[in-house]
Amino acid sequence: MKIPGKQFLMALVCAGLGGCASIGPPLPPSLELPKPPVDLHAARKGDKVTLTWTIPRRTTDRRSVRYLGNTEICRGLDPVLKQCGKPVGEAAPPSNFGAEKSSVAKRLTASFVDTLPSAIEQENPSGFATYAVEVLNTAARGAGLSNQVHVPLVSTLPPFSNFSAEVTAQGVSLTWQCPDDRRTAAADVRYVFRIYRRLLSGGVETRVAELDAGECAIGGGAEPQASSTNLPVAQDTFLDRTFEWEKTYYYRGTVVSVMAVPGKAPVEVEGDDTTEVKVFADDVFPPAVPTGLQAVFSGPGQQPFIDLVWIPVTDADLAGYNIYRHEAGRLPEKLNSELIKTPAFRDTKVVFAEEYFYSVSAVDVHGNESARSEDASEKVP
Repeated sequence: MKIPGKQFLMALVCAGLGGCASIGPPLPPSLELPKPPVDLHAARKGDKVTLTWTIPRRTTDRRSVRYLGNTEICRGLDPVLKQCGKPVGEAAPPSNFGAEKSSVAKRLTASFVDTLPSAIEQENPSGFATYAVEVLNTAARGAGLSNQVHVPLVSTLPPFSNFSAEVTAQGVSLTWQCPDDRRTAAADVRYVFRIYRRLLSGGVETRVAELDAGECAIGGGAEPQASSTNLPVAQDTFLDRTFEWEKTYYYRGTVVSVMAVPGKAPVEVEGDDTTEVKVFADDVFPPAVPTGLQAVFSGPGQQPFIDLVWIPVTDADLAGYNIYRHEAGRLPEKLNSELIKTPAFRDTKVVFAEEYFYSVSAVDVHGNESARSEDASEKVP
């Protein structure tokens, strides 16, 4: 029997492919459901909760996400959210999603800032809010909630007013005023006033103080003073000695609510910040004036000289001392060409039958010189 040409050609093709009957059924179309994020993170500052997460690149069926829709923000008071319910907000997909030309897509993160209603804080101040997000496709369908995070609902205080900084010889003096509308703290909550400092040139922000602010926040504290509006206010201060001179700094403060949790570490929530203040730590302050100056003559049997000794100046930035001498009716003259490093000096340029008057000043590393000490006199016989 002769096989027609077309049938013979089909037979050859099937043989080369291992048999036409082995071709499987077509794969079902992708549902295009983005995989739920697993790295949701929440940070609270005042009544603002900032949520961040990584935007999914793969779908639940392991394909690349092509159609990314909005992300629903979910918040509830239950420890575990079973579903989103009514979202408290939505985050739109980034405009550059899917535009990368590289074979390895860049990791993209998203964020959303939620404002906690005051009613939630007041109803359950010792409780927690639970957050999750659900990433949708363009058909508004999602694969479920992300990991869930908990945010404490403890009430925060407004920042203390009139926060200011002034450079003094002792350090940077920070002052602020306690609020007029004092609040009553819950039994499991205490307040801390935290002060931060950062360099104008950048770098890591430094926590320079953490002070008990309970009395300032709920009453008591410093002796009330009369303000221009005759309202009772309390003012407190802190002296920062840990800075470096001749540098510019920014300072800010915030009241921290610290809530005790049985069996766990305390929960801290920072309130809003005070106004940030800027100071240039210009050292224009001289060291302390030397004291206790004594002058003693020595001469018989040797070249005459007068020894000077005084109580050391303890300023941390002390560089040395200057020595001044004068005779009766004349102006003081400096004896040393370089700073004296120790609290002692020997004057060998003396003559017999003359009385000398001495004084000492202190000089710091920035060239600031103190006033001169009280005179000490000694007579060469």
